[in-house]
Amino acid sequence: MTVTQALATAGSFIWLGMVFGISFIEAPLKFQAPGITIPLGLGIGRLVFRALNAVEALWAIALIVAVAVGDDWSTGTLIGLGVAAAALIVQVAAIRPVLSKRTDLVLAHPESVPEHRSTAHYWYVGFDLIKVAALITLGTSLLLSI
Repeated sequence: MTVTQALATAGSFIWLGMVFGISFIEAPLKFQAPGITIPLGLGIGRLVFRALNAVEALWAIALIVAVAVGDDWSTGTLIGLGVAAAALIVQVAAIRPVLSKRTDLVLAHPESVPEHRSTAHYWYVGFDLIKVAALITLGTSLLLSI
């Protein structure tokens, strides 16, 4: 395994851990904390997901650079990275703006919080699941190339 492959492997699993930790653990649990209201949770979520997506973008760029400078990458590596990066782009460019509009409305009128989640939340989670599968594919394919 080359240094580039080792760094790419580590980066893919660190990115995967961040998605699991924030999207599937922190995000749902924060609403169960004592004293957390929907508007407060949404405000925290907005900050946390903006930061998460920025760091994810850095990981995606680093992995793309690793692929560009390295050689002998497997098809699984290329597909995993491509799908993970594409899922992130969809989340940031298409889904988060819809979620931000809804959050703006809730924060502007906290007394009229909608009873149900928006479908955009489900789309975001769906793309997180796609990203998780892609990152597992990416990391596993890198490990198998040893």
